[in-house]
Amino acid sequence: GGGGGAAMADGEGLVSVDYEVYGKVQGVFFRKYTQGEAKRLGLVGWVQNTSHGTVQGQIQGPAPRVQELQEWLRKIGSPQSRISRAEFSNEKKIKALEHKEFQILK
Repeated sequence: GGGGGAAMADGEGLVSVDYEVYGKVQGVFFRKYTQGEAKRLGLVGWVQNTSHGTVQGQIQGPAPRVQELQEWLRKIGSPQSRISRAEFSNEKKIKALEHKEFQILK
């Protein structure tokens, strides 16, 4: 959509946020879908399973895109997942991305 101009609109700063998703989120390709959604939105960061049955990670990118992925993590997830809740923490503005891509960590 939209016209030309700079790729980064004014006021569209970069943010970093940590997340943890609770529910039936392991063994349902949750990490793979999260990575796919993050890449579609042009975000970087990581995602991994935890030992206590949740999925956690970090998202970095333009604030509006990060918010889109937060909504996705809260409500959608992978087709077989059942999300009970998603928690976000350590939200902060950053000057530059600290990751090169969105990785699935083992």
